[in-house]
Amino acid sequence: MADSKWRTRGLHGTREAVQTGALPFHAQGLAAARAAAQGAALVAAALGMMGLIGWTIGSDVLKRVLLAADSMKPNTAVALMALGLSLVAVIRRPVDRRTTAAARVAVVLVVVICALTAVEYLTGANLRIDELLFKESVPGGIAAPGRMAPNTLAALLLASGAILCASSSRLPAWTSQIPGLVVAATGMLRLYGFVYRVPQLERFGGYAGMALHTAFALVLLGVAAFLARPGEGPAALLTNAGATGALGRRLIATTVVAPLLLGMATLAGDDAGLYGARMATALLVCGHVVVFTVVIFATLAVGARTEVAHERAQWQVRQNELLQAIMDHTPATVFVKDLEGRYLAVNTTFEESTRLPRRYVLGRRDQDLFPSEPAHRARAADLDMLESGSPVQREERVVLPGGPRDVLTSLFPLRQPDGTPYAVCGVVTDVTERVAAQHEAERTNRRFLALLESGPDATLITNGHGTIVMANAQAEQMFGRLPADLVGTGVDELVPGPHRARHNALLRRYLRARRPRPAVLDTGLYGLHSAGRAFPVEVSVSTFQAEREVLVFLTVRDITERRQIERERAERYKQHRRIAYTLQHSLMGAPPRLPWLPSAHRYLASAQDPGVGGDWFDIIPLDKTRTGVVIGDVMGRGLEAAAVMGQLRAASHALARTGIPPGRLMSGLDVFVSDLADQLVTCLYLVIDHDAHQVTLCSAGHLPVIALRPEDAARPLATHVNVPLGVNQVRGEGAPYRVTTHPLPPGTALALYTDGLVERPGTDLDAQIDVLAHTLSSVLTRPAADAGTLDRAAALLVDTLIPDTSAHDDDVTLLLIGLPE
Repeated sequence: MADSKWRTRGLHGTREAVQTGALPFHAQGLAAARAAAQGAALVAAALGMMGLIGWTIGSDVLKRVLLAADSMKPNTAVALMALGLSLVAVIRRPVDRRTTAAARVAVVLVVVICALTAVEYLTGANLRIDELLFKESVPGGIAAPGRMAPNTLAALLLASGAILCASSSRLPAWTSQIPGLVVAATGMLRLYGFVYRVPQLERFGGYAGMALHTAFALVLLGVAAFLARPGEGPAALLTNAGATGALGRRLIATTVVAPLLLGMATLAGDDAGLYGARMATALLVCGHVVVFTVVIFATLAVGARTEVAHERAQWQVRQNELLQAIMDHTPATVFVKDLEGRYLAVNTTFEESTRLPRRYVLGRRDQDLFPSEPAHRARAADLDMLESGSPVQREERVVLPGGPRDVLTSLFPLRQPDGTPYAVCGVVTDVTERVAAQHEAERTNRRFLALLESGPDATLITNGHGTIVMANAQAEQMFGRLPADLVGTGVDELVPGPHRARHNALLRRYLRARRPRPAVLDTGLYGLHSAGRAFPVEVSVSTFQAEREVLVFLTVRDITERRQIERERAERYKQHRRIAYTLQHSLMGAPPRLPWLPSAHRYLASAQDPGVGGDWFDIIPLDKTRTGVVIGDVMGRGLEAAAVMGQLRAASHALARTGIPPGRLMSGLDVFVSDLADQLVTCLYLVIDHDAHQVTLCSAGHLPVIALRPEDAARPLATHVNVPLGVNQVRGEGAPYRVTTHPLPPGTALALYTDGLVERPGTDLDAQIDVLAHTLSSVLTRPAADAGTLDRAAALLVDTLIPDTSAHDDDVTLLLIGLPE
C-alpha cells in the first residue's frame, strides 16, 4: 500500500491536470485570439464612427454603402461605437476595474437607446428618440424613417447582453458567446439578403431596413463577443492547441464559406432559368450555416471528451513506468525503503554500483545485502532521520565492489497527506571527483602562495574596488610596509599624492573594458616608499574572475635604474643624430644661388634613421644660357646610402660641368654605379636653356618632373623613363638613355622630388603625384619670379603631403625652380 502511494505522488500534478479535463492551450494562441477580437471590435466601432461622420457632414457615401436605399441610422452608429469600444475594454488584459466599469456604462447607454426604440415599436408612440441627433428625410412608404431597423434593434440588444456577460468572470463564458453568435448570424442574414438580392431579408414590414455596413459591423461585434474569453466555453473548443481545436477551426471555415458559395451557384442557375425561388435559396444557405455550426460544436465536444478519456487511460498506464524511468535516468543512486527498512524501489545506478539485480534487492533489508558494519550504519542513519523528521545529508567514504568512493547521501521522509511518514527516500551522489578536486585546489593554493612569494617583483592582489587582499614579501622591500599591513588598504596609498588621480583613472578605465587583457604600463607611474620617497615603477596588470568578484593582479617593478639608463641612451642618440645631420649636409652640400634662376628646397631625414639617407640634388651652371639640375635617390638608408650619395653627387656635378648631353651623363653615372656592389639608384637630370625657353630631360627610373606653366594647371612632364642606374650594365645590353625636350615659357615653375614625398603604404602613387600637382597649382597662383615665393610654396607642399614629419619613415627631398619672365 505504501509503495502504491509513493509511486502516485511523483505524477500528482500530471494526474490532476488530466482529471480536470483541461484542454491544451498555447499562450500565443490565446493572445492571438484576443487580438483578433479586439481588432474586430475596433473595426465595428470605426464603421459606427463612419456612419456618424456621414450624418454630420451630410455624406450619403458614408451613410449608405454602395449608395443602397437603407442608411445607417444615427442611433445605430452611436450604439455601434459604444459597443465596439466597450468590447475592446472588456477584452483588454490585464483587467482594469475602472475601464470595465466605463465599458458597462457605455453598454447600459446602448440598452437605454434600444429599450426606448422598442417601446416606440411596441406602442406606436413617437418618443422622438429617433430624431434626437439628426432628422432623416426619405421617400414615402417607410414608417419612422430615422428609427433603427427591428432586426438591428434585436441584434444590438443581444450584443449589449453579450458584452455585459463577458465583462463578468463569475458568469459562464457561454452566456456571452452564444448571444455573440446570434448577433453575427443576424448580420450575416442581412448580408445574405444583399448577396442573393432578397428584399425580405433586408427589412421587415414598412420599416427602414438594416444598412449594409451595419450588418458587417454586427458580424464583427458577434465574432468579437464570441472570442472575448477565448480560453473558456465554446470558444475554447476552437482556440485550444489540440486536435479538436484544429478540427473545429477548419469546420467553421467550411461552414461559413461553403454554403455561401453553394447559394451563389444555386442563384446563378436560377437566373439562367434552370429553377427559381430566391427565397428558398437564401433560407437554404442560412439553414446550412446553422446546421453546420451545431454539427461542428457537437463534434468538438465529442472530440474533447475523447481526448480527455484517452489521456486518463494513458496516465494510468504510464505513471509507474514514467517514475521508474525518471529514477533510472538519474545519475545518482536513488532508493526507497519502507519504515521497516525493506527496499521498495531502486534505480539502475543502484544496481550498477552495488552489482545487485533489482529483483534480488526489492523486499530485502540492508543486513540481507551488505556486510554487517555498513548495514548497521545505514539503518541507524535512517532511524535518526525519521526521529528528527527533517532531511539530512552526510558525506562519507564507502567501499563498493568497484572500489572505495566518496559519496554524499541525502535522506528525507516521504509523507502521507496527513503528514505521517510512510517511507524513506535516499539519494546517494558520487562526489569522488569533487573531493579530489578540493584536495587538488588546496595543493594548487599552496603552490600559488609559494609562487607568489618566489617572484622577484612586488605582487599586489586587489578586489575590483582597489582594496589590497594579498601581497608578497617583495612588497615590503619595495614599499617599506609589511604585507599584513597592506591587506585592507587601498592600492592608491602606495602612490604619491600628485599621481593618485591618474593612477586611479587608469585602473578604472582598465576595469571598465569588456574583456580586459593583461597589460604592462610604465609611463608616468610612480610608487611611494613608507619613508616618503617616490620612485618610477612598471606595473603589469591583469584580472581574474573569482567565484563572486573580479581580482586584479598588479606586479610592480622599480625601474629607477632603467630610467637612468634610458636618459643616458637618449642623450647619446641626440648627439649621434646631430653628428649624422651635419655629415648629411656636408655630403649633400648647398646648391648655388643663381640670380637668373630662383629656387627653393626642403630636405627631411627619416625619423627612423639617425638623420642620414641617400637623397641628393644639385644645381649646376653650365654656361651663360644653360643650367643643369640633377636629383637622385640611392636605395636604402643610413651611412652606406649617404656615402654612395656623396660620391654620385660629386660625379654628376663633374660630368655636368663638362657639358655632355643628359643621355651621356646618365650612361656615365650608370657605369659608376655598376662598379659599386648591390646598389640601385634613381636619378633625373635636366638642362634648362634660358634663350630657347626649353628643357631637356633624362630620367633613370625617377619620378616625373611637375611643371606649372603660366595660365595653366600643374602636370607631370612626359619623358622617357629609363632603367635605374646600376641595372643597365648588369643586364649587359648597354641600351642608351633616351632624352625628351619640352618648351617652357617664362614664368614656369618646376618641381623635382624624391619618392619620400609622395609614396605612402596602401595608397596609389599616381594619385599622390596628382595631389602634389594640384597642391602646387593652388599655392603658386602667380608666376614664380622670386626665391621667397618658391620657399613659401615648398613649405606648404611639405606640410600638405606630410602632416606629421616626426613619424615619417623615409627621406624627403623637394626642389622648386622658377623660370623668370
